Amino acid sequence: MFSDQRLAELNQPLLAEHQTQFQYTAESPRLRHADVAAVVQKLIDFQVAIPSWALGTGGTRFGRFAAGGEPATLEDKIGDVGILQALNRSSNSISLHIPWDIPQDIPGLQQLLKEKGLVIDSVNSNTFQDQKDQPHSYKFGSLSHTDKAVREQAIQHNIDCVRYGRQLDAKTLTVWLADGSNFPGQSHLRRAFSRTQESLASIYEAMPSDWTMLVEYKPYEPNFYSMVIPDWGTSLALCQALGQQAQVLVDLGHHLPNTNIEQIVGRLRQFGRLGGFHFNGSMYGDDDLTTGSIKPFQLFLIFNELVDAALDKSVPAEAVAYMIDASHNVKDPLEDLLQSVENILSAYAKALLVDREALAEAQDANDVVRAEEILRDAFLTDVRPLVSEAYLRSGGALNPLAAFRAEGVREKLIQQRGKHSVSTGL
Repeated sequence: MFSDQRLAELNQPLLAEHQTQFQYTAESPRLRHADVAAVVQKLIDFQVAIPSWALGTGGTRFGRFAAGGEPATLEDKIGDVGILQALNRSSNSISLHIPWDIPQDIPGLQQLLKEKGLVIDSVNSNTFQDQKDQPHSYKFGSLSHTDKAVREQAIQHNIDCVRYGRQLDAKTLTVWLADGSNFPGQSHLRRAFSRTQESLASIYEAMPSDWTMLVEYKPYEPNFYSMVIPDWGTSLALCQALGQQAQVLVDLGHHLPNTNIEQIVGRLRQFGRLGGFHFNGSMYGDDDLTTGSIKPFQLFLIFNELVDAALDKSVPAEAVAYMIDASHNVKDPLEDLLQSVENILSAYAKALLVDREALAEAQDANDVVRAEEILRDAFLTDVRPLVSEAYLRSGGALNPLAAFRAEGVREKLIQQRGKHSVSTGL
């Protein structure tokens, strides 16, 4: 849909203004401490995985309003992520959710991924829903269930997810549990944790040695009295018991209001246990809104910790998997993802522009105001020209969202797939 020639045509009317804005930003005296060329290159190198479940409208428990032209097959989902990657060149991987995305035609999928310049980043298990014809219900838990047969079913599902992922060269299994309780006394809290640890150990032992298990946490929902893995400390304890290939996954929405997420990120990097992120936006809880749409300063502070840790030789070097985890009801799903990726890149760019030397001096001198102003200076910098330059140099669109609309992508997808096509799994 977006050939190099078509992208060049879409970029042409924007080039002159962009070049003026980029030169102004790059030569700004406020950025004299920064290597702008290096910042742009880091933005080019940055990639964030697109979740298969975000390619259709999601909604709430009260209703769903389909966008039309949604991807009904895994092949369609690869096609949609291919559109995003063509536009921003920052979305070269896909996170699958099993059983919604069980691969069938492996050679065909491999060829399609190659054509689109994509890879499968990870596979996510699903033991928070009962599937048709499964013998045991997860109503009262899965890996923590009191019934061994239910636990074994959930363990086998996760092992199957690894098998499916290996067929498409994935290397990561993401585990999120809905297990918990709604009422006092419903569950024995310590025994539920012990059963979960034993179940995760069985999955971990079955994984290939070059795979990583990401263990997610969530303080509430769907259970409101207790969750088996409610916080980063519980996830960290499980990972430490399992082994080095088990890492903590931080979902930005999976925190109680006003939680200092950036401090959690800093701690996990310090411990060498930050495996990855699920990016989204949150106003009250796990709202799954566009990344950076509600709390952009917090997103910047999170990336500030990531950049700082990457520059600190005393912090264990580790690969961090970046993924989006969002699905909402009132936006075009692909437009929402384009916005999320741009907000993520913008937060990263601002963090890269922080004057680290000056900040360290202010912190050592306990100059509270100066330290805060250094961070504010970086956060208030208009980095859109830097992000657009990264898009341009990597072969994408200067303005991906504008290009998406100018090309009438959603209308074309509706023509191809129909107005009532619904994405699988939602």
